[in-house]
Amino acid sequence: MFDKIVIANRGEIALRILRACRELDIKTVAVHSIADRDLKHVRLADEAVCIGPASSTESYLNIPAIISAAEVTDAEAIHPGYGFLSENADFSEKVSQSGFIFIGPKAETIRLMGDKISAKKAMQEAGIPCVPGNGDPLGDDNASNLKMAQEIGYPVIIKAAGGGGGRGMRTVHTEAALVNAITMTKAEASVAFGNDTVYMEKFLEDPRHIEFQVLADNFGTVIHLGERDCSMQRRHQKVVEEAPAPGITEEERNRMGTLCAKACVDIGYRGAGTFEFLYEKGEFYFIEMNTRVQVEHPVTEMVTGFDIVKEQLRIAANEPLSITQEQVTFTGHAIECRLNAEDPKNFMPCPGTIDQFHMPGGPGIRCETHIYNSYVVPPYYDSMIGKLIAHGDDRNSAIARMKTALSEMIIDGIKTNIPLQQDIMSDSGFVQGGRNIHYLEKKLGLI
Repeated sequence: MFDKIVIANRGEIALRILRACRELDIKTVAVHSIADRDLKHVRLADEAVCIGPASSTESYLNIPAIISAAEVTDAEAIHPGYGFLSENADFSEKVSQSGFIFIGPKAETIRLMGDKISAKKAMQEAGIPCVPGNGDPLGDDNASNLKMAQEIGYPVIIKAAGGGGGRGMRTVHTEAALVNAITMTKAEASVAFGNDTVYMEKFLEDPRHIEFQVLADNFGTVIHLGERDCSMQRRHQKVVEEAPAPGITEEERNRMGTLCAKACVDIGYRGAGTFEFLYEKGEFYFIEMNTRVQVEHPVTEMVTGFDIVKEQLRIAANEPLSITQEQVTFTGHAIECRLNAEDPKNFMPCPGTIDQFHMPGGPGIRCETHIYNSYVVPPYYDSMIGKLIAHGDDRNSAIARMKTALSEMIIDGIKTNIPLQQDIMSDSGFVQGGRNIHYLEKKLGLI
């Protein structure tokens, strides 16, 4: 096992990684921007290195600064968390070239799955069901593109090959709108991702978002930890996640989990990863693979009793998986509410000083957050300030515990989305379960 690692992230995930390291007796180095000198994990880490100004570009996205921090502290490995450089193949490559271990997949795997077109082709070859559409890059031949859309059937969706985070996508309902939609998506993709390659797929009108968690070691062993439902979304951003997914049968779980594990073997995957699917009318359609730990990993941990972050560290240290597929069991139901520093009505970020913070408790309640009394939420980064997770014997029990926990939580001094989460937990459609990815936006009057 490692003696010391660099945590190349901030906020709640950095604190989560630090706690896993403590359990494995690994020393930690917290790299941070000037604005984040008072973050909880920075205070708790064995060492801390300031890597730049508040701007992410000059700090958390500054590859030379992060590698230099590993060099001056004699660290052995770097954990990227999620976001920032976690799915940056160049970062993974440069970490390895500098003599350190990247706690995640190999650079070539990140590249393969980071490009939506190459990822789809790899999954088709591995037998994973994909959304209708050949996945080839769209050229400038309008007649050819119009013919392809006719063959797929409207509505179609134009996607950026290098897209992510809900950006670089445009839905087209009619032939008249297709050419302009392709042109606009290409332009948007070029600016946002430095890559104007786009492709076309069938647009599923009533899907749910179901994803499967996998873990793969360096010895060819892969396991899956079941599925999560992440259909409560706003502008393609997840708001509530849960495990297991309502209505998914054990047979479906085993079938898709086994397919995902096989695909990992086929592409030589290593580490933690998530296969994301759209699920409609009993069918799964692959959309992308996240080659990192997910924000919503705690709900899987709660129903399996398995520590995903500790397993990431073990895999990177070239240890075999600590459990077999036969040892994976699922108990009860877990729900996660993302907590954001934002206005619950217009969703504008609300940075500022937290005057009072009280964390809820009770059976089955877990709170992942880096905030504390008098902590100043900076305006420079994502507005998420924590996650509240509730586990119960069944889904109704988990919802009831979440409602109680949300009512107990106090975050004064800034606006948060707690009122929105309370509204969702009391919504009859959510309580019934199995809502599609458009349900929340329709409820909020956004579409």
